[in-house]
Amino acid sequence: MLHIKLVYLEDELGNSWRNDFSGCENLSIIKGDITKIKSDAVVSPANSFGFMDGGLDWHLSERFGWHLQDELQAKIAQLDEKELLIGKSITLETGDSEIPFLISAPTMRVPMSFNIATSVNAFLAMKAILIACINNPKIETVTIPGLCTGCGRMPFHIASNQMFLAYDEIINKHYKDYKTFGDTQKYQYRLNEKGLIWDY
Repeated sequence: MLHIKLVYLEDELGNSWRNDFSGCENLSIIKGDITKIKSDAVVSPANSFGFMDGGLDWHLSERFGWHLQDELQAKIAQLDEKELLIGKSITLETGDSEIPFLISAPTMRVPMSFNIATSVNAFLAMKAILIACINNPKIETVTIPGLCTGCGRMPFHIASNQMFLAYDEIINKHYKDYKTFGDTQKYQYRLNEKGLIWDY
């Protein structure tokens, strides 16, 4: 079974994860430097155009080499959309024996803080990450940072909640069965209480 390592620096995020993921046996919550934790794969919470020169991505590029950014952008250029959509991922080999794979899963289209905090991007990115792991038999452990909590400035408790709800669907197979459009709206509010902005 896939073992997930959630890695944090800010205590508020770690506490939110411990609350949301309480009772999850195939999961560890670790305070530390994600670039130094051994696992089969590490997550780059990147952008849709594969730039890895800011935030956590900069540290990952320094760890594995800047050629990974070039490889990622080359793969993105082969996509029909010419960008890696939020909710999708690309897995790269790092050539590093301690962390052999990197999963690029965008949490924003371009690096910015505007409208990310009110989005469901952490939910979509987490689903993409877990699906990528499940579909790769060589990945049995994965380290995941907070999603949308850096440049995106999503409140820790909202990001944590979104990540757990994605986990609950993909790992626990608790998929939602929406009977009405209203059901989808209610779940949207559960994903992000700050996301309902009406302009009519």
